[in-house]
Amino acid sequence: MKQRIETALATLFGGIFLLLSVVVAVETISRKLFNVSLQGADELGGYALAVGSTIAFSLALMGRNHIRVDVFHEKFPRGVQAALNWLSIVALAVFGAFIAWIAFKVIGDTLQYRSTAQTPWATPLIWPQSVWYAGLVVFALVAVGHAARATQLLVQRRLDTLNRDFHPKSAKEELKEELEDLAQRQSAGGTEGGR
Repeated sequence: MKQRIETALATLFGGIFLLLSVVVAVETISRKLFNVSLQGADELGGYALAVGSTIAFSLALMGRNHIRVDVFHEKFPRGVQAALNWLSIVALAVFGAFIAWIAFKVIGDTLQYRSTAQTPWATPLIWPQSVWYAGLVVFALVAVGHAARATQLLVQRRLDTLNRDFHPKSAKEELKEELEDLAQRQSAGGTEGGR
């Protein structure tokens, strides 16, 4: 299930920025060759960044890629590591829920004032803000789900599992993932080249 969610979010993230790159390319070419502007590429870029960042929050959380200062983490006893790992994911869940709550208030203000973008398109801001808000809610739900699982592991005293699933990603783990990814790409390239 987790893998499917990650794949769906990564595909959506990639699709957003692929579409944006096409719009920017068309905008650049039309300006250079025809001296015509689409008048909206920068607006779409802002929306893509806002929505893409909320998707990236969830992807980073699921892949344990959020940055944590872990200089002393490995030097602590197993129990202290577990407590710190639990505290970090609970703090992130609280932060995610808080951000979603604040964003809900922003959506309410946008609806109340019927706000539009200060651009030639005059886009009703409820459209891009709704997608942005949905991304923040997904992040909050993922973070709360992770925090609930970490709390369950802590209560059950399954410290090794808690540390394995929630500790900061080590340099060795990152190197291993990169090497596995490289090997996979090379084998996929070799398979296609042999056809």
